[in-house]
Amino acid sequence: MANLLYQQIEMLSREKHIEPEVVVSAIEDAMVVAARKFYKTEEDLRAKFNPETGQVDVYSVYTVVEEVADPKKEITLAEAKKKNPEAEVGTEIVAAKPTDVLGRIAAQTAKQVILQKVREAERDTIYNEYHTRVGELVTVIVKRAEGPDLIVDMGRTEARLPKREQSKLETYNIGERLRVVIKMVDRAAKGPQVIVSRADASLVQRLFEMEVPEIYDGTVQIRFAAREAGERTKVAVASRDKDVDPVGACVGMKGMRVQSIIRELRGEKIDIIPYNEETVAFAQKALSPAKVTRVQIVDPETKKLEVIVEDSQLSLAIGKKGQNVRLASKLIGWDIDIKSEEEKRQEIEEQMTALTAPATPLTSLAGVGAKTIEKIEAAGINSVEKLAGMTPEQLMEIPGIGEKMVDKIYQAVNRFYESGSEAAAATGEAAAAEGATAETAENSEAPDTVEEAPAETAPEETAAEARPADNEGDAAKAEEAKS
Repeated sequence: MANLLYQQIEMLSREKHIEPEVVVSAIEDAMVVAARKFYKTEEDLRAKFNPETGQVDVYSVYTVVEEVADPKKEITLAEAKKKNPEAEVGTEIVAAKPTDVLGRIAAQTAKQVILQKVREAERDTIYNEYHTRVGELVTVIVKRAEGPDLIVDMGRTEARLPKREQSKLETYNIGERLRVVIKMVDRAAKGPQVIVSRADASLVQRLFEMEVPEIYDGTVQIRFAAREAGERTKVAVASRDKDVDPVGACVGMKGMRVQSIIRELRGEKIDIIPYNEETVAFAQKALSPAKVTRVQIVDPETKKLEVIVEDSQLSLAIGKKGQNVRLASKLIGWDIDIKSEEEKRQEIEEQMTALTAPATPLTSLAGVGAKTIEKIEAAGINSVEKLAGMTPEQLMEIPGIGEKMVDKIYQAVNRFYESGSEAAAATGEAAAAEGATAETAENSEAPDTVEEAPAETAPEETAAEARPADNEGDAAKAEEAKS
């Protein structure tokens, strides 16, 4: 009987990949729990498994003391001497507890404790084995589906393939073999502890290591990788040997090496990019297949880049739903702002216009008090134009400016611009009216001049013509007088 029990313990140990001592310890703990529940005692109980007899003995343990403070756990030296003449203060005295009276309920409790202890030991064993293998490429078999997640068989244990770690292009069938990477080992998980992935960028790196000997031996290194599973991956590679082309080594003759990886990833596109220490040059390569006109570092501290491309290359540089620029940004570790040549030109023109345009002081706002203006100016906003370009959230960040004050400021700004537009319209109407009046005056004066010219010259001509006639009349009168 004893041999049979111990054989079962060893068989369970091999099946769960745990040591036999762990199972024995679980049995002893289970007997202690069962005895405590049956006897309803708070005594210090201990159990001992005898591999020869197969018997699990339970004992009450008492500590020998001079004066008893807790009779459930302590015993006087005189009482201890009765049971063991060699007992001394500080030693322990044990008293056997019958186990044949524990009953069915106690046995069921012991069974649950044993299963729990064995399960905990198994989980500790799995964690200790796999937590050092994170990032390793393994082959698994799809076992079953649990909702959107898949449970896969790793051989010694089961693993979970969550929905978020599955590729968008792939569908999986029960019994299918998959290559996955170990993403993490969750010690606190209720189900399988090992989490595997088909969507992680490290899967592409491990596949390249298998297909490209230069990467496996360290001649070519994968410096960075960015991936959107099922759609596109960008891999930056560098060579430690100047005679070895890193991109060519990864592509292989007629693309055989990279095509093998693409087939494994079910048609996912892969861009292989030469790594460059210079951020500007690296960014230009990372945005391929688009051709970049120029790259400018906007802020080295926050890692922001501005990339200018031709108008025809803008959509290619951004990619479908921003995918190309998003992957390039992940690859180089910088935020990328892409603009076309036309957009950059318009931006420069707007900046020049803003520089040349006069700034309107905040005191021009009607309805905003002097104290409020002082608070706004203390925040570095000294013109109506700057104030109009701020969002309500930015205004509320100014000390002393609340939600009601923000509404009041916006109303004042709106009134300012409305009054400005009305004044401009009135000025335009007045100018148009003046122009019309001047034109009418010019048109009315021109005909008068043309008509009056003959009128002015006519009397002169008449007088000139009349003067000889008058002279002739005077001569005739003189002659008549002489006669």
